[in-house]
Parts: sequence; C-alpha cells; structure tokens
Amino acid sequence: MRPYITNLLYAILLIVLSLWGYFASPSPSFTAFIPTVFGVLFLAMTPVMKRENKTIAHIVVALTLLLVIALVKPLTAAIGRSDTAATVRVAIMLGGGLVAMIIYIKSFVDARRTRKNMS
Repeated sequence: MRPYITNLLYAILLIVLSLWGYFASPSPSFTAFIPTVFGVLFLAMTPVMKRENKTIAHIVVALTLLLVIALVKPLTAAIGRSDTAATVRVAIMLGGGLVAMIIYIKSFVDARRTRKNMS
C-alpha cells in the first residue's frame, strides 16, 4: 500500500474513533480530541505525501510514533476501568499506528534500495 493512502486511512480512523469516543462517553474529556487533531494534521499532509515529499513523510512518521507512544496510557487506563468500548477504540488506533509505521518505514527502505540500484 502506498504511504499516502495509509496516511489518509489512518487519519480518517483517528478522527472517527476519537470523535466516537468523545460523543459516546458519559463524561467526555477534551483530551479525546487529541487523536482528532493528529488525524486532521495527517489529512492536511496527505496531498504533500502523495508528491513524495521526504520532509513531510518523515514528519508524519515522527508524529505517528509520538501518537503510538501516547496511546499506551489511555489503553492501559481503559483496560483498568474495564471499559471494553474504549479499550477497543484505543487498541484500534494504536494498532493502526503500528501498521502505518511499518508501511512508512518499508517505503523508506524501498526508496533507498531503488536509489542505490539506480546509481
């Protein structure tokens, strides 16, 4: 899968799941919008990633890594509360981030191999 498509899908996933979490919660917190902000940033960067801008691609990878690390705490908190719906939502966001990271890194490796073989 192309990295920009992965980025687009992950952005949509983040936005939908975090909004669902906010509106489905009996006591919503504005921190539920943090993945929405990341999703909007990723959406904004998708057209630039499509043009294979290396700088934006690296920024997306760094932000994705930051988000994956940041989602560990909400996941453990949701598990601790025995909140199945929140656990599933956060686990999907975290898993999606890990899959996106793998695809991004694979694309970097493939691009490097291609450049190496051309020279």
